[in-house]
Amino acid sequence: MPEPVKGLRERKRLETHRALATTAVRLVAERGLDQVTVEDISAAAGVSPRTFFNYFASKEDAVVIAHADTAERSQRIIDKFLATPKEVSTPRAFVDALKEDFTQIDENREEWLGRMKAIHENPTLHSRAVAMNHDTVEPTIEAIARRVGVDSKVDLYPTLLLSTLGGAVNAALILWHRQDGRVSALDLLDEAVEMLLAGLPEPGGRAR
Repeated sequence: MPEPVKGLRERKRLETHRALATTAVRLVAERGLDQVTVEDISAAAGVSPRTFFNYFASKEDAVVIAHADTAERSQRIIDKFLATPKEVSTPRAFVDALKEDFTQIDENREEWLGRMKAIHENPTLHSRAVAMNHDTVEPTIEAIARRVGVDSKVDLYPTLLLSTLGGAVNAALILWHRQDGRVSALDLLDEAVEMLLAGLPEPGGRAR
């Protein structure tokens, strides 16, 4: 599903957000969160602190929120998921809808390594990242329920599937970060999901 065409003003807004976000990540990765100010980020990005606050409420948000259109991106993932043909399994359809985001992580390796390093080292950033994803949980559960034809209020499957696949996403990103991005994040995600779909067999085929 192609992205909607954006006007000049909207493109400028997204570009400025990206410039501030990538600058914030770079400075925090280099100096540490406590040693970076909003003024530092603004100066390095070539804008005023007033402009910074048009985009972010805090330096923490600048590190965590990679894109200005986060809500729209989340909705596009749901739309792609729901548009996937029914012959594709629901777990695979969900992961396929995430592939564009994972491809962008691979393409922006240094930025995402810096962001994950900062989040790992600063509990406040970790809490902010978790809170940022909170609003996507219920719409995604409802999308899964809609695709499989169940009521999410009485059927465990939609919530369980989202929790399980969320674990696969986190596992892939953690291993990607531990390997310093030398392997493809998208390949790790595919591997994680294949392991889940196979029943999470133990390495080497060990049985209980």
